[in-house]
Amino acid sequence: MASLKELRNRIASVKATQKITKAMQMVAAAKLRRAQQAAEAARPYAQRMESVLGNIASAISGGPDAPLLLTGNGKEQTHLLLVLTAERGLCGAFNSSIVRLARERALSLMGQGKTVKIFCVGRKGYEALRRQFEKQIIEVVELRANKGVTFADAQAVAEKIGTMFSAGEFDVATQFFSSFHSVISQVPTAQQLIPATFEAPAAAADKGAAAVYEYEPGEAEILADLLPRNLAVQIFKALLENGASEQGARMSAMDNATRNAGEMIKKQTLTYNRTRQAMITKELIEIISGAEAL
Repeated sequence: MASLKELRNRIASVKATQKITKAMQMVAAAKLRRAQQAAEAARPYAQRMESVLGNIASAISGGPDAPLLLTGNGKEQTHLLLVLTAERGLCGAFNSSIVRLARERALSLMGQGKTVKIFCVGRKGYEALRRQFEKQIIEVVELRANKGVTFADAQAVAEKIGTMFSAGEFDVATQFFSSFHSVISQVPTAQQLIPATFEAPAAAADKGAAAVYEYEPGEAEILADLLPRNLAVQIFKALLENGASEQGARMSAMDNATRNAGEMIKKQTLTYNRTRQAMITKELIEIISGAEAL
């Protein structure tokens, strides 16, 4: 049985941990509001850009003037997996769920005889994947943990990916991130970036003929300019979704840790009181027994 001093030290240690987890929960709650607002503000722009590009792409899809970012190079042998994670842990299953989805995709592709290359954005993703895919990891980008993600960060990553695609280093690129739904719901998501995929334009509500648009400059020139920007926009949106998901997951994890610490303190305190009472009772019995022996 542990001594009273050991039990007091355990209780003090758990109380100190509880203070830390409570403070981290409050910090995550404060950051979550800003991160959520940023993610929600980026969604309409990204969706609208996808809609516009989808309409333009449908007009020249499969044509000889279509950019390679839209049509691809006609091969699917080499796949680039862009894994977006956080720089820090203590956020529940946020990082592990993204890594698990990317790992399953990588193993599936390798099982089909495909070549897999991994581009890690975020230290935690690299640390989790390097044990199994060290040879496949070709690039690691660490984000600034204490500062918010900017469009320049996403653009730098997009430029690196665009340069690699132009050099023929891969055929298909897919990014993995966590879509923010709520504080308790973050969904790991895979999104193909190259070749770009767009939803088919919605059919007209009435039975009349669809509107015909004339573009100036031509569709191919517009796509050649907007597709690289769309690549950066989609990566930026994913980073913002990750930021909100990370803070939501950390808030939930630290809340659970704080409650668990409280329960542990109650159990340790009860054990301490019982041990102390048993020691007092034992000392009283020894004193009474000694007095009676005299």
